[in-house]
Amino acid sequence: MRIRKQSDGISVHAVSGTYVVTLGMNATTAEARNGLLGFAIRRIDKTENQQYWMRGMRTFASVYPNPPAGALVSSHEHPIQDFLWSDFTAKAAHEYVYEVHPVRGEPKNPDYGTPVIVPVSTEQERDGNHEVWFNRGVIGSQAYAREFGNKDPQKLKGRERERAYEWLSRGLFEAMRDFVRRAKTKKFGIRAAVYEFSYEPIIAEFRDARKRCGDVQIIYDARIKKSHGKPDKQASGRVALTRRLLKKYGLGSESIARARRATPNAIAHNKFIVLLENGKPTAVWTGSTNFTESGIFGQANVGHAVEDDGVAKSYLDYWKRLYADPEVPSLRKLNCEAGADLKDFPPPRGITPIFSPRLKDSQKRTILNWYASSAMSGAKNLMCFTAAFGVNELFMLVLERNWAPTDDLRYLFLNKWGLNPGTSDVTQERLKKNRYNVVAVGGYLVGDVLHEYLMDRWRKERSNTLSKNVRYTHTKYMLVDPLGEDPIVISGSANFSNASTISNDENMLIIRGDKRVADIYLGEFMRLWQHYRFRSIVDDHADEPTGHRNDYTPKYLSEDDSWTEGFFRKGYMRCKRREVFC
Repeated sequence: MRIRKQSDGISVHAVSGTYVVTLGMNATTAEARNGLLGFAIRRIDKTENQQYWMRGMRTFASVYPNPPAGALVSSHEHPIQDFLWSDFTAKAAHEYVYEVHPVRGEPKNPDYGTPVIVPVSTEQERDGNHEVWFNRGVIGSQAYAREFGNKDPQKLKGRERERAYEWLSRGLFEAMRDFVRRAKTKKFGIRAAVYEFSYEPIIAEFRDARKRCGDVQIIYDARIKKSHGKPDKQASGRVALTRRLLKKYGLGSESIARARRATPNAIAHNKFIVLLENGKPTAVWTGSTNFTESGIFGQANVGHAVEDDGVAKSYLDYWKRLYADPEVPSLRKLNCEAGADLKDFPPPRGITPIFSPRLKDSQKRTILNWYASSAMSGAKNLMCFTAAFGVNELFMLVLERNWAPTDDLRYLFLNKWGLNPGTSDVTQERLKKNRYNVVAVGGYLVGDVLHEYLMDRWRKERSNTLSKNVRYTHTKYMLVDPLGEDPIVISGSANFSNASTISNDENMLIIRGDKRVADIYLGEFMRLWQHYRFRSIVDDHADEPTGHRNDYTPKYLSEDDSWTEGFFRKGYMRCKRREVFC
């Protein structure tokens, strides 16, 4: 939901998803900004009959100069000095009231102005046509370090291990499991297309579903490319593991689990499940989450269920095309015959599924061109984008422009800067060409000599031990003007790459005009972006000479209103951000 309130020169624009509430604040007059020390925010939870002041980590040096590592402090004594703030501790389907108090006066003798009162209802996970679940995606975090003592989740025992995995899942595993469990009687059926399929609790759910309904069929990736004339070891190991586990759980016969082998240099990268009822498709589970421990609990991922007969039928038809195990050229033609590429922008209202591989047009363009030159370029105010495997050249050409008719704010969340050091440096330089490109890159606070200058204020964090190649984000989505009246969400399995368009089995959802879905995605994007943005900045400074690091002074809150200056200076990113979110 979205709601805007104001009082005495202070406005607050609230956007709530399921587990995140974002507050875009503004001082609408010079008088309101004068002497402003920040905002004290109190949350009243009407659902659970609780109320408390929200907390942060930065303090006034004159009031609290040496907080212990990882300490959280009340915004009532140490206000938020920003015009964008998010509550990452909200719960789904809750009624909240946020009181945003402007703080003036002196740090040791604050004066609290008239609060802006903002009633907020967070979204339910299941509502209407869409059900959206994001896992936590932040093993390397202050929250995990506080909650679980920074221990490796795989080495925890008993109830502590269960709690850690529940915390990391944040409902994603349970939603995936419950979707499979909907096949509960003989009138139901399941059709699935999977890439990595190794998390045994979810494989056991497919087994149990087959016992209940007797109609479960799975297409799994069994393509093994050759490297230097020999079968690729990683692909061979993945396929062998899938086959072993299918057999272990009684799903190994060809009539139940069909291998996708044709055109071995491509990959069958889908992760979707179609639910049938009385032989007809009624719902589909899709998104970026592989059926693995890493996908569900480690790297950031999303699961997205759609309750729509037409969308479910398009996925079932696609599944049937895959079941025949066609070569890539044949499948390209079939996919384009089933649904033509998008040409215009904006796309049709509602839900448009896109299935790959696809043909190039007469000008050798693909749907990737539309994603870049139409969708990304079409943003007027705000564009958010995740990339697990680098930024494709088509997108880079849009992002590096230092001119744009609308000067939209572009938020990027990357797993890492590039696939190798050479591309990393080039990517950074090209993205710096536009001042409104703001990038967060995966990382964590190591606590070694590189980060020693921070450790007096922050706890040491740990690496994501559940994931190897992709540790931070595995999501593939783009948000175009998510705060507008006509938002566009693009989300699915495809990595916005050439291969994901013309070679691999992939699926994407293009959702236009659904503000609830956009609010959920935006809240989760900002949660992860803000988390990793700070760590990106820390890592950048960690490369400075040792003397510079030793001279580092921990950041404290400003003791006057000088902190507001950058937020009201035209051409500055902070000013643009305030304008966009408030």
